[in-house]
Amino acid sequence: MTTASPPGFRLRFLGFFGPQKPPATAEFGPGLNVLYGSSDTGKSFIVEAIDFMLGGGQPLRDIPERVGYDRILLGIEALSGATYTIQRSIDGGGFRLYIGLHKTPPEEDVESTALDEKHSDRDDANLSAFLLGLCNLSKKKVRRNSNNETNNLSFRYIARLIIVTETEIIQQRSPLFDGNSIANTSNLSTFKLLLTGTDDSALVPNTKREPEALSRDARLQLLDELLVNQREKLRELTATPKELEEQLAKIDTSLNQHLAQVTTTETEFQEVAGKRRDLRRKLEESRERREEVASLLERFALLHRHYASDIERLRAIEDGGTLFNVLGSGHCPLCGAAPEHHRSHENCDGDIDGVVEAARKEIDKIEVLRRELAVTVGNLTSEGAKLDKRMPAIVKELQGIAESVEELISPKLSALRKSYSEFADKRAIVREALNLYATLQDLERRRETLARSQATEPSTAATNADASTAVTYEFAKTVKSILVDWSFPQAEDVSFDNASHDLVIAGKERKAFGKGLRAITHAAFTLGLLVFCRTKKTPHTGFVVLDSPLLAYREPDGTEEDLSGTDLQVKFYSYLKGLPNESQVIVVENTDPPEDIKALPQSVMFTKNPHHGRYGLFPLDQRSTDSSQPPTA
Repeated sequence: MTTASPPGFRLRFLGFFGPQKPPATAEFGPGLNVLYGSSDTGKSFIVEAIDFMLGGGQPLRDIPERVGYDRILLGIEALSGATYTIQRSIDGGGFRLYIGLHKTPPEEDVESTALDEKHSDRDDANLSAFLLGLCNLSKKKVRRNSNNETNNLSFRYIARLIIVTETEIIQQRSPLFDGNSIANTSNLSTFKLLLTGTDDSALVPNTKREPEALSRDARLQLLDELLVNQREKLRELTATPKELEEQLAKIDTSLNQHLAQVTTTETEFQEVAGKRRDLRRKLEESRERREEVASLLERFALLHRHYASDIERLRAIEDGGTLFNVLGSGHCPLCGAAPEHHRSHENCDGDIDGVVEAARKEIDKIEVLRRELAVTVGNLTSEGAKLDKRMPAIVKELQGIAESVEELISPKLSALRKSYSEFADKRAIVREALNLYATLQDLERRRETLARSQATEPSTAATNADASTAVTYEFAKTVKSILVDWSFPQAEDVSFDNASHDLVIAGKERKAFGKGLRAITHAAFTLGLLVFCRTKKTPHTGFVVLDSPLLAYREPDGTEEDLSGTDLQVKFYSYLKGLPNESQVIVVENTDPPEDIKALPQSVMFTKNPHHGRYGLFPLDQRSTDSSQPPTA
């Protein structure tokens, strides 16, 4: 007689695909799967992508390596043997479901079913309903509040109990809670459902309500909705209010420094620009004066030629008169009178001596003007030479200033202005984030005040949602056996506290341990839930994903909590290796596992070395290699 397969499913592969990109695929098999090796190689991104492909609403991190990829495929196998492939855009949105395992994106003519990304009580055409069906959890209900009102179970209530990220595994709160107090009742009811196999569909909501209670409940419901919206916005923030305040202080300091630098650089720019304007004005004036000097020299050269021509003419008159006097008496060349008829005592046009004297005086006058002209020409020539010498120096100085402005001052000023603008934008974002936290705190205060006025006890809802003590006792025993197998210190004393909804180990609340021990005990809690459900034959997905459960080996919080000198790591992997194949465990770690675990076919080392092991989730970009700048995957 064959034993029926338990409900649930396992992961088979995760693949990223793009039109011009090589596939980036991670394979998974039954039982233990280990992804280990260097940081920043895509291991934690695989965990985020698995959660994303199982209905997670948060967008994937926009890492450089995912550029060019447009879709993701997730192969799953029901424990009954049926296989499916889920496809989703890398940017989110709905899903497409294919029968069978498709290691590459199916063609458009391959039959598929569209599934919505959000769970719906009225329509089963959504991913949550499909996955719940594989786990035998369809149409289950979980308590929502103290009035016994219920919600249809969504796969997202379960996903956070089986996929534990590196951030969640060290949180100082119960593994059952996600920081959203509004969802605490539903989270506890989901935990109880997995432990017992019984949901809250038998609950009958309380209908008899006083008007005051109805009004109070209406306000509480409104506040709850506002709180949900506010927390959805805050989920994208990774910083705490204290960290944001520190960021704001640093940004303000940087802004003040940048403002001082911008002011100084702008002053320097204005001084250089003013000097450049003065030099341009001087150069323009020099050029205009040089043109004026050149024009005057041309005119004075023409005048000099006129002076020379006049002197030559007058010299001819002087020479002619002298020649007449040398030749002696004769007929007058002007009137033809014989010598005896000359009347030299009378003024006439033939007074040669007078003409010669007048010519000599005119020559003397022109010579004076020529000398004055020569001095003026000399001065103008000297001025022109000085201008010719000064203008190239001005041009050279202008070029130096232009280069300084274009290559140093202007780029520096632009960079400072851009940096200042970026810091201003960051300050606005941080202030907005702080405002979101302030608004959230205000809403929580209002809700708390309103909740205190309720007629019923505030803890009623959580108390009613709790599993029975007998069940949580058995669950704690399961976790205890795991910790004992791991040789965890003081593992013989483990219990479950219904007040904190968490483990108590050796009288100490789990959340009170350092983050290294919180990580390993969170892993024990998650694995304990899987083992318990499989042992008691209650519903469970059948797989868990743990990111950095052995954090204590990498970052001990103190010597009293440092497990690096123990054999816990060896026994941790040995225990997981011994789990039945129907229970799939995917472990992501930076530290190397023992040698026998490394030898497993489902153990993959991420090296960030293109010549050894697997480089990372995404193949090494050869173009980046050629440019000697390999990216991180």
